[in-house]
Amino acid sequence: MNQLPPKSPLVSPLSESVTSRVDSLDNLSMDSFWLEVENIKQSTEAEQEECSLADVKAQEEGEAEAEWLQDAGLSDLIKDHASENDNVVLLSTLTKTQAAAVQRRLDTYSRSRRRKNKHPVRDVRDIFGVVGSGETVTEKEESSPDQLWHNLRTSNVQKPETQDYSCTVRNSGKEEVFNMDIAYSEQAAVLLKGSFLSESRRIMDGNTLTKFKIYKGRLGVTRVGDLSAQDMKKIPTLAFIELTALCDVLGFELKRNKAAKLKTTEKKLFGVPLNTLLENDQKLLPNTKVPLLLQALLSCLEKRGLETEGILRVSGSQTRIKSLEQKLERDFYTGLFRWDEVHQNDVSGLLKRFIRELPAPLLTAEYLPAFAAVQNIPDLKQRLQALNLLILILPEPNRNTLKALLEFLSKVVARENNNKMNLWNVSTVMAPNLFMHKGLPNKIPEGKEKQLAEGAADVVRMMIHYQDLLWTVSSFLVAQVRKLNESNSKRYQFCDKRIKNLLRKIHADKDKVEKNQAEPSKVVKVHASLLLKDTLEVHLNNATRVADVLRQFQKNLCQNGWNIVNTVNLLKCNNSTECTNLLLYEVGGNIGERCLDPDTYLLDLYHINPHAEWIIKQNPSYPRMF
Repeated sequence: MNQLPPKSPLVSPLSESVTSRVDSLDNLSMDSFWLEVENIKQSTEAEQEECSLADVKAQEEGEAEAEWLQDAGLSDLIKDHASENDNVVLLSTLTKTQAAAVQRRLDTYSRSRRRKNKHPVRDVRDIFGVVGSGETVTEKEESSPDQLWHNLRTSNVQKPETQDYSCTVRNSGKEEVFNMDIAYSEQAAVLLKGSFLSESRRIMDGNTLTKFKIYKGRLGVTRVGDLSAQDMKKIPTLAFIELTALCDVLGFELKRNKAAKLKTTEKKLFGVPLNTLLENDQKLLPNTKVPLLLQALLSCLEKRGLETEGILRVSGSQTRIKSLEQKLERDFYTGLFRWDEVHQNDVSGLLKRFIRELPAPLLTAEYLPAFAAVQNIPDLKQRLQALNLLILILPEPNRNTLKALLEFLSKVVARENNNKMNLWNVSTVMAPNLFMHKGLPNKIPEGKEKQLAEGAADVVRMMIHYQDLLWTVSSFLVAQVRKLNESNSKRYQFCDKRIKNLLRKIHADKDKVEKNQAEPSKVVKVHASLLLKDTLEVHLNNATRVADVLRQFQKNLCQNGWNIVNTVNLLKCNNSTECTNLLLYEVGGNIGERCLDPDTYLLDLYHINPHAEWIIKQNPSYPRMF
């Protein structure tokens, strides 16, 4: 399960830090982990392959790099003849460390091609020839190719040197700031350069997990689900490039499994791919994001199992569980299955069986090694940064299903006094179900069983405890999405003779933004078309937040007798509209749609996206009155 092997002088301190952290868990029992492994083996049918911790298969030099460029949306860079437009747009958003990660893989791929006596791959520097000064490069200019690529990489670099990273060193018992404004790889590069990284290694987090607080910039925090589906589709590619850059800086090699080939099954529920389950469920209940069977299992356990001692750990009857699986396959969609007649330990057994029987691991066959290898990153904050990126890379069905599971596991931990299942107990029980899969057999290295098992449980523990942080879209990724949208909307033809005009336009836009930022105030209109025929005129200043606008809207709604379109959509409480029932969205401009954090400063947001509309909508998760 050790999939991010050290490849630099970090080997010695890395090994010491991992061993120290594992030793700190010695007093936490692993009995539940091995008991769960035995239960899994007993429930596995004889003809199936024995479960094992996932590993990756070795690839030839160049093959992994080609796959990486494909997944990063940069496959055109290794084709003989292709349009470069999309590559220019994506590359223009990259930070220095991200661009270095791209160049490193292009160089490795080029070397492998030369060894195989194939036609040389086009150099990215030959394709673009863009320098940071805004000038177009010609053959007559004296700059070297290496310098030209260096300029491309540095033309969009944020300046992290001015940031304070001293909080990365563990402060026991104190809440630490988790910075999402600067790319993680850039933070790591600065820490490495300033020797903060090695210091943080010597201070292990032990059995107590540090408290982190997400730093809220002026533009607020963006959660998974706040962005439109169109914008969210751009996030995995950007997160994948950033994860690679982070691993490069830390001295790890990011290895992945090849995507598993899913076998067809005649079953309707167990052993069915998540996508297929959701397609079937959405025919019954549109907009379903988590399989209905999983929702039913979790709901049953929440109603009658949270107080049960040893829930999840105490195994139900394998005979009854298999019988219940057959009944569910037959009766679940007809509504004839009687959940109130099922023992809670059997329901927890069904839950774990559902996860294990997925044709591909919930964490995906491709990225399961990367999840497992997070344990090898010495610093807790950087482990969480890697996990955050991995969560964003997951396909949406996997990410939503994992979140539903983790939310339930948090509820189990919250009832620890009654069910005797603390965070570590729950993590050790669930780790084998998430990290062992019959479709990915491989032998565990001799003598590594204990370390790998504890590492897997520790990763699950972090996912449960820090899930709110992990399901946050970093501000630097949102900024990259904005730049992608801006570039795509302009539809520039990126040929040499127009690059000067493009760069001149970019500088002009930058000057315009700087001019707008000098404005001390602004008057904007906020729409609420689904609720009102009128618009709300808002005077913005440097202190105006989203929460202030929603309160102003609530006040005007209750006092001024606005013309309400649909009173059913407004939840009333003591003759006043609940402010928590309403949300403000940023729509259009350089973003598809984004639900705004209540602490977002709107004048700053206006300067970033002056062409957007602001629309008040009802909170979709808030109960309605019908």
